[in-house]
Amino acid sequence: MIIGIPKEVRAHEGRVALTPSACAALVRAGNEVCMESTAGLCSGYMDTEYADAGVKIIADAGELHEVSELIVKVKEPQPDEVHRLKKGQLLFCYLHLAAEQELVNGLLESGVTAIGFEIIQQQDGGLPLLAPMSIIAGRLAAHIGITLLHSHRGGRGLLLGALKQDDAEIERGNVTVLGAGNAGEAAMLDLISTGADIHVFDINMERLQALKARNPSITICDAGSSALLRKNLQHCDLLIGAVLVPGKRAPQVVSREMVATMPKKSVIVDIAIDQGGCVETSRPTHWDNPTFIEQDVNHFCVTNMPGAVARTSTQALSATILPYVSDIAAGKLMQDPVLRGGIYLSEGKIQYSGLG
Repeated sequence: MIIGIPKEVRAHEGRVALTPSACAALVRAGNEVCMESTAGLCSGYMDTEYADAGVKIIADAGELHEVSELIVKVKEPQPDEVHRLKKGQLLFCYLHLAAEQELVNGLLESGVTAIGFEIIQQQDGGLPLLAPMSIIAGRLAAHIGITLLHSHRGGRGLLLGALKQDDAEIERGNVTVLGAGNAGEAAMLDLISTGADIHVFDINMERLQALKARNPSITICDAGSSALLRKNLQHCDLLIGAVLVPGKRAPQVVSREMVATMPKKSVIVDIAIDQGGCVETSRPTHWDNPTFIEQDVNHFCVTNMPGAVARTSTQALSATILPYVSDIAAGKLMQDPVLRGGIYLSEGKIQYSGLG
C-alpha cells in the first residue's frame, strides 16, 4: 500500500505521525511510504533520516495526497486539507469528530474512509491509541496549571505545596481533578509531589478506590454528587478537566455558575476540550493565545496540548500506532473488529454510532 505522511499544518503542531524507524519497518513489509518534505523537522527528524529509511520525500502536499492510498497524520485535517481527500482513500489520525460537525460534513463529502485513533477500543474497553497522548496531556496540565498560578502569569501567586516556617503552616493549594482515566491520573501523579490537597472525582468508584489504595494522600469523590463538586470548587485553586466519554462529546460537568464560585485568579485546564470541554465556560484555544479569563478564572483550553512536546509525543505515538498502520496496510481493516470499530465514516456514510 502507498502510505502518505503529510506535514501537520495546524499552528504550533510539531508532531509527525511516524518516526524514521517506524517508516523503515513499513517499507520492509513491502509498503511504499511517502512523506511531505520537512514533516518531521519540528520533532527533530530530518528528511535525510526518512530518505535513509526508504521513504520517498515529496515537496508538494497536493501531490502527496494524490498518490497516497492511506494518509497517516496526527491531528484532524484542517479546512485546506479536507478538499485533498478523496473517495477510496483511507485517513488514519486523531479526529475527535463529536464536536466538529463542519469537519464531519467535509469528510462525508470527500468520500474518504476516516478512522479515528481515539475510538480504537480493545475488548477490555482500553483506548490504546489515545492513552499515550492522554498521559502526556495530563502531565502537561499539571505543569501548566502550576505555572499559571504564578503572579506574573496573572495567577493567585500560590505555590501549591504546603510550607512550614517558624511553626506557622503556610496554606496548601487545592487541586480538583475531574476524571480518573489516563489523563486525570497522570496529572494527579505529577501534582502529588507538590504536596497540594488533591480531590479526584469520577463516576467509577472502583477505579477511584484503586487510585486511593496506591496514593493514600488523595481524596476521592463521587462525580455523581453535584453538591459535593460545587462545595469543592469554592476552595479550588486549580481545576483539571479530564472527563472522557469515548467518541462522544464530553459532558459539561462544571457549570458557569460553579466557575463563578471559584476563587478569583484560580486556574482551569480543560483537557477534554478536544471533545467539546467538560466546563461550560471553556472554548478551544491555540498555543499562540492559549488562555482567556471567564468569571475571573483563567482558562487554558489548547486542543493539541501534546504538540508542545513534539519529539516525546511523536516517539510515543509512532510506537503505539505502528502495528495498526501495518495491519491496515495489509488489508486487515475490515477483518479486525478492533480496527473496524475505529471507522467514523466511509464513502459518504456515517459508520460510528457515537456521531448520531
